[in-house]
Amino acid sequence: MHADRRCIARQPRGVRRATAFGLVLYVAAAALCLVAGMLPVRVGGPLRLEGAPPAAVASRSDLEQPPPPPAAAPRRTPSRLPPPPLREYKGRRIAQTMHYSGAEWLTRDNREQEERCSLMLANLGVRRGMTLCDMGCGNGFYTLQLARMTGEQGHVYAVDIQPEMLQLLNRRADEQQIRNITPVLGTLTDPRLPRSRIDLILLVDVYHEFSHPEEMLAAMRQALAPGGLCVLVEFRAEDPAVPIKPEHKMSKEQILKEWPPNGFKLVKQFDGLPWQHMMFFARDDDPTFPPGEQR
Repeated sequence: MHADRRCIARQPRGVRRATAFGLVLYVAAAALCLVAGMLPVRVGGPLRLEGAPPAAVASRSDLEQPPPPPAAAPRRTPSRLPPPPLREYKGRRIAQTMHYSGAEWLTRDNREQEERCSLMLANLGVRRGMTLCDMGCGNGFYTLQLARMTGEQGHVYAVDIQPEMLQLLNRRADEQQIRNITPVLGTLTDPRLPRSRIDLILLVDVYHEFSHPEEMLAAMRQALAPGGLCVLVEFRAEDPAVPIKPEHKMSKEQILKEWPPNGFKLVKQFDGLPWQHMMFFARDDDPTFPPGEQR
């Protein structure tokens, strides 16, 4: 042990200095590695914390700024309420909606004799495969007939605002095993129809009950496919012999006060029904029907 120590003590001075210097370099390098492991790693321009997801990228100035204040809670916007129902429109008294408890009147035995329903359907222009809408369908008196006319490749949207009416419709459709019908529970302002998809919308004795005629006309206009038609069937106010209450009738003059100003044009009429007007309206911008031309 003593001899070993003596040999070390006798090493040249230059060797001893080199050994000490190497030790210092080793310690310094280790310290740098330790510090480097704690520092951010530079990747291009931005500064990214190593191991953080890409979304954590930020500039150095961003890291030096104080954190932003907590975001304010989003403001809750009140739900949009429909406008109040109208009692009159363009000088016409709006009739009260027929209640579902009176639905049997729609399927009364003498309806064909009084209104010639089959004649109206024959002049409707329905073809196989068309997409139709029975607006204000009630218990489905016309819906089921339209479904047969358009066939399995076609479809009928049956719209009503009373769920009880749609239940009656569903029951009758099941009994007759008709499947190409979609019942739609509409609102006072929106029939909830697909946009630009409907080839023909049939309104039989229902438009005069709309409490929001302008909103409904706009929604139906939007639902029409190119070349599509709204067919309005209303009891004639010009004929006092038609045994219907005045508020449930409409004159042609009144109809033309209401429909053209809301974006429609009259393209066809059929005057062969005993009690009712039958008027065909298209969108006023539909090039299928040139202005002023009636079929």
